Amino acid sequence: MAAKTSPKPTVVLFVRHGQTPTTGKKLPGRAPGLHLAEKGVGQAERAGERIAALGKVAAVYASPMERTQETAAPIAKACKLRVRTHKGLIEADFGNWTGKNLSDLRKLPEWKTVQSYPSGFRFPGGESFPEMQTRMTGAVTDLVSRHPGETIVAVSHADTIKAAVADAQGTPLDLFQRIVISPCSVSAVMYTATGPIVLSVNSTGDDLSTLVPS
Repeated sequence: MAAKTSPKPTVVLFVRHGQTPTTGKKLPGRAPGLHLAEKGVGQAERAGERIAALGKVAAVYASPMERTQETAAPIAKACKLRVRTHKGLIEADFGNWTGKNLSDLRKLPEWKTVQSYPSGFRFPGGESFPEMQTRMTGAVTDLVSRHPGETIVAVSHADTIKAAVADAQGTPLDLFQRIVISPCSVSAVMYTATGPIVLSVNSTGDDLSTLVPS
């Protein structure tokens, strides 16, 4: 009887959407109608150039939100691919906090919980952080199963990417706020049969061809 072979490793390039007019000012969440700022468009184009230089991207997936679709478009174009939408990559559901000013939210007593004990917090009328992480990691598992041995792009949002990276690193969710994911940064994770290997986090200017396990 032939030995069962393990699936080949899949590299996922997590890309946060580019800068928008509300980046760092509001918590836009899933509210429709938010598009990239001019700077964000340039960031997305540069990300496309960096990723296309790898020459081996098999697919480009994006969250359904406008800002992620607009970020994924130049990446897919540079890689001669089309954008595929995956609902699991969508932003966290911030519920009643959607659209609020960050300066106002930081004054709330609940903000300390968001920063220091996210595993115990649910956004009023929205998702909890554990639910968001479970959804995001489930989406990643699905994408990896579709692309054994390939490199793919997943364009998503800051918190969802932080949650995926934390899971790959074995970092508790209560420490995931220590991870920084900048607009249009690339975070690369190789998913193998024996567990994930984090190759890069929050890369904004490096040559991605150097992202290999040592």
